[in-house]
Amino acid sequence: METQGNYNPPYKSEKKVVAGILGILLGTFAIHKFYLGYTKAGIIQLVLGLVTCGVVGIVGLIEGIIYLTKSDEEFDRTYVQNQKEWF
Repeated sequence: METQGNYNPPYKSEKKVVAGILGILLGTFAIHKFYLGYTKAGIIQLVLGLVTCGVVGIVGLIEGIIYLTKSDEEFDRTYVQNQKEWF
């Protein structure tokens, strides 16, 4: 009789959807950067967002869209494992 087999459920990035939505909705405040653990990049984007009256929020919007359009594996490899902070 076989005990529990090695079942590997389909891979799904845990941070992709949340980071994408945060980037789209709160890009000016760089919440998506802080969520992914990019403190230095988050502070830079936050300061630039405040100085430019939110114009830098377009960066967050673009990054959010990029996050959501990547496959789970590619998102994890690029932004979680390799720690790519910008685009």
